[in-house]
Amino acid sequence: MINKNSPLPIYYQLEEEIKRLIHTEQLLPGELLPSEREYAEKYDISRMTVRQAINNLAAEGLLYRRKGKGTFIAEKKFEQDLQGLTSFSEDMRSRGLTPANKLISFQLVKATEEVASLLNLEIKDPVYEVKRIRLANNEPMALETIYTPKKIVGDLQESNFASSFYQFIEEKLKFTIKHGDQIIESVIANDFEIEHLNLKNGDPILLMQRITYLNDDKNSPLEYVKSAYRADKYKFKLQMKR
Repeated sequence: MINKNSPLPIYYQLEEEIKRLIHTEQLLPGELLPSEREYAEKYDISRMTVRQAINNLAAEGLLYRRKGKGTFIAEKKFEQDLQGLTSFSEDMRSRGLTPANKLISFQLVKATEEVASLLNLEIKDPVYEVKRIRLANNEPMALETIYTPKKIVGDLQESNFASSFYQFIEEKLKFTIKHGDQIIESVIANDFEIEHLNLKNGDPILLMQRITYLNDDKNSPLEYVKSAYRADKYKFKLQMKR
């Protein structure tokens, strides 16, 4: 599979070969990748060339290293389309996975200056603050904090957040969700996120902040959500037209 007479660099050819084996499931998530020495002997190439290919694949998130144990095939990342507004539960079910929530805290609090500004409220207006872990097939995927105004959603209980909040809003409260404005950035996980997402110090997360609006005459903000997604599990797709 390595053509030394090709104008393509050998490290790139090796990268493409390993990618092919991953995509065709000849190398499965969690499996140990052959060592640098094995690849070097198999293709009669230098270990430095092999190391460059493996480093590049690790940077792409296709491989990961365990100190003293070797290099392993990474789990396939979930690809989320940013073209539409869907709930976590809807997204996971569309992938054939079972969504679940683990509630960390549920309380009625006074809106801070930041939350009040984002939700068009007065400072100290009552808002529900909900922190929960979003799981897929019992594996933690994201840590979510929701702020939603009491004057819009009325009296809520913990059970209202046991599944999809959007489903509750649309089916129980009969509201129509219009759109959401979302920002995504990469940051280093803090201690709280490390604890609840099974991460390590220095691991990155994808931090998403979204304001969701109702389809009413006031274009009322329904929620302000901060979601910390595991960067090793997620990637995002967006179609852009010129």
